[in-house]
Amino acid sequence: MEAKRELLDLLLSNARQSTEDIARQLGVDAATVEELVDELETDGAIRGYQAVVDWDSVDERHVRAEVELNVELDRETGYEDIAQRIAKFSQVASLRLISGDYDFAVDVEGDSMHDVSNFVSEQIAPIPEVTQTVTHFVMRTYKERGVYFGDGDDDDRLAVSP
Repeated sequence: MEAKRELLDLLLSNARQSTEDIARQLGVDAATVEELVDELETDGAIRGYQAVVDWDSVDERHVRAEVELNVELDRETGYEDIAQRIAKFSQVASLRLISGDYDFAVDVEGDSMHDVSNFVSEQIAPIPEVTQTVTHFVMRTYKERGVYFGDGDDDDRLAVSP
């Protein structure tokens, strides 16, 4: 249903909108929006609502790294088994099976580079099926989940000179 897709797009852009605002944008009534949201949550399409945080603007220590993992499978162990073991750690913000030069992309978060590197070396690398890890520390985030972290004062208009 197209209304579900449009609703998801609206929630992705701003999940704090009121039901009435969303209904107005979709051209339906508020009760229909509530039914669609309930349906999407029940079906597991909507798994939660989260804030997009610019950690550079917060006076808290926060480090993020993207970790590449290569794994070797055997007859008893598949990707799902490995993913379940890795996903249980609170330091793992996201975990994806991907195509390309490595098997899993893992976003790891911690209070310091030391915390993140210890987590990778002591918890992830020792998993028997993991054959290689490559850790890339995020130095600065410019855009996260569609939200640009610029100062908002950018004026893209061309300057007019006399």
